[in-house]
Amino acid sequence: MNDFVQVYTAAETREEAVALGRGVTRARLAAGVQVVGPVVSLFWHQGQFGEGEEWQVIFKTTAARYPELEAHLLEHHPWSNPEITAIPMSAGSQPYLDWVRRTVEAPGNETA
Repeated sequence: MNDFVQVYTAAETREEAVALGRGVTRARLAAGVQVVGPVVSLFWHQGQFGEGEEWQVIFKTTAARYPELEAHLLEHHPWSNPEITAIPMSAGSQPYLDWVRRTVEAPGNETA
């Protein structure tokens, strides 16, 4: 089941988050993207404690497509060191997972 991952990043604005999601989805690096926010973020950055609002971006893809997705995010993200993490999906409905695989690995076969 670890053939599938949810990949997370964050952006400062809704517009930046949607742009990242749109670019990744159009490139078929993810079958679907959710933008959630704003969320409160508490963090350490350059030795200073920080607090702010961010927009979470969650990508659904295959483990095989993760390296390309990460490279795309690193190239297009407005931050110099963005959070990019991948969490393996331990379970999921088979029709959903089949759709994810078809969408990112065989463009044109994305119908549910």
